[in-house]
Amino acid sequence: MLPVGKPGKRNGPVTAHRIVFANEKGGTGKSTTAVHVAIALAYQGANVACIDLDPRQRTLYRYLENRMETERKREISLPGARFAVYDGDDVNELDDMAEQIAQGYDFLVFDTPGRDDAFARHVATTADTLVTPLNDSFVDFDLLGQVESETFKVKKLSFYAEVMWEARKKRGLKTIAEGRRDLDWVVVRNRVQHVEARNMRRIDGALQELSKRAGFRIAAGLSERVIFRELFPSGLTLLDKGHLGDLGTSHLVARQELRGLVAGLKLPMPSRGQTELALAAAT
Repeated sequence: MLPVGKPGKRNGPVTAHRIVFANEKGGTGKSTTAVHVAIALAYQGANVACIDLDPRQRTLYRYLENRMETERKREISLPGARFAVYDGDDVNELDDMAEQIAQGYDFLVFDTPGRDDAFARHVATTADTLVTPLNDSFVDFDLLGQVESETFKVKKLSFYAEVMWEARKKRGLKTIAEGRRDLDWVVVRNRVQHVEARNMRRIDGALQELSKRAGFRIAAGLSERVIFRELFPSGLTLLDKGHLGDLGTSHLVARQELRGLVAGLKLPMPSRGQTELALAAAT
């Protein structure tokens, strides 16, 4: 499908920084996290392109499509992204689309399906930043590693972590051959349940142990908040504060979580975007 959305403004051969949001388990807030990070980068002055690799759900695509429709209906202009959905069946075709859509852009964001997917594995090997959102439960943790039932110590890596480890090795070869940066794998803890302090400590300990073995960083993510789901039909985000009406305390806390997440990803912002953190100061 042909890309739609904001045109890029950057000239030159510089390669866009690739951010891949991937988790084989659904319901972890992957698409929500991806679209909010994309819009946050746009607010900071970056040119952002996105590819949705789930042609059935196409949640990221629909979110950004809704955003454009809101701009049209309200006659407003919002920071946004160029976006497309890939519905083909050829890796080379996907690579061509990625190269074309990212031309003139600072970031290329991939949102992948919540299942085992050949294209998701492929783009993981091309990622500069690989983001794996994870709910704060041992059901979700099992995707990365298995723990002892009594001690909650990590027994071994799970299949998905091994797949990502292989992706990092392949990327390592590209790093040497093409002079690209090392892959930065970030596990983002979404939906942290503060009321279950003991379970949260156990998960925290297991994640810290596993991060050393699997080679990922841990970043704070987004809590379970109804507002994220409510904003989908309009395509608005918590950063569009001038278009959201009166905000309650929970909305302000959620927006601060988003800013903390973007900061925790440690993405290389273009110099023109560094002037913006008025995004945080203007609250």
